[in-house]
Amino acid sequence: MTTDAVHAELVSLYAGSTPVRSRWSYRADQPFTVVAAFQTDRNRWVEWVFARDLLAEGLMTSAGMGDVRLHPVTDRGLEMLVVEIESPEGYAMLELDLGGVADFLDATEEVVPPGEESEYFDVDGLIDEITKV
Repeated sequence: MTTDAVHAELVSLYAGSTPVRSRWSYRADQPFTVVAAFQTDRNRWVEWVFARDLLAEGLMTSAGMGDVRLHPVTDRGLEMLVVEIESPEGYAMLELDLGGVADFLDATEEVVPPGEESEYFDVDGLIDEITKV
């Protein structure tokens, strides 16, 4: 694959019935994380950044102890990924098509194979950014 980024749009269900658009993205220059943005209003998106490893684990079993928790579930014959997000502003539990999220994760692994993240991560750039405060 020649691209250094992956993007996907997925529809999730909130409270079991309300559709919520989400945008998922991954960039090679930030190889350890994925960004999931959920549309809350017509022009407002809320972004959550979390570890790609957390997403991979959450597709198979319960994962996460903090603000983002994931677990797979099968209900009415549908395989879904439950994403629970929490902040001081509130809590949401969303259900996404497990296959769609797995396809997104597979695409990220084509951009940066698991275990090779440190080869894409610019430590010098991060230090430069932090020291320019």
